[in-house]
Amino acid sequence: MDLGDFITRPAQVRRIETPELWPRNPPVRFRKTVPDCWLEIIISEGKNRQVRRMTAKAGLPTLRLVRVAIGPWKLEGLQPGEMRAIDVRTEDLPRGTSAGPGGKPGDRAPQSRSAAAAKSGKIPSFRFARNRKG
Repeated sequence: MDLGDFITRPAQVRRIETPELWPRNPPVRFRKTVPDCWLEIIISEGKNRQVRRMTAKAGLPTLRLVRVAIGPWKLEGLQPGEMRAIDVRTEDLPRGTSAGPGGKPGDRAPQSRSAAAAKSGKIPSFRFARNRKG
C-alpha cells in the first residue's frame, strides 16, 4: 500500500470477531454513525504509525490497536503490566537486512569485529588502556 512516503510490504488482513480484551482507559467513544469491526493484521515491518495509516487509507480509522505477537513471541495469557521471561535463541531473532543510516534497503548492516569473531568461533581480543604517570 502506498502511504506517500513509503510503500508497505504486503500484509495479511482478515476480519475477526470482537476479541475479549481488558477495558481500555479511557474507553473508546461509541458512535452510532461510525461502524466498527475488528481486523487482524500481520505485517513484516513496523514503520512509524504504519497500521493506523494503512487502515485510514482504506477508510477504516483505527480506534484501538492491540499487539498480540512480536515475531515468534506471542503475548497471549499476559495481562497489562505483566511480563514473562523468555529464552532467546539466535535462530529466533530476525535476520539483519537493514543497511543502517544512509544505506539502501536490502543492504546488510556492517558486522562488528566481535560479532564476526563470534561467528568464526574465534575469541575476540581486548586491549585495556593503562594509566601512565607523567
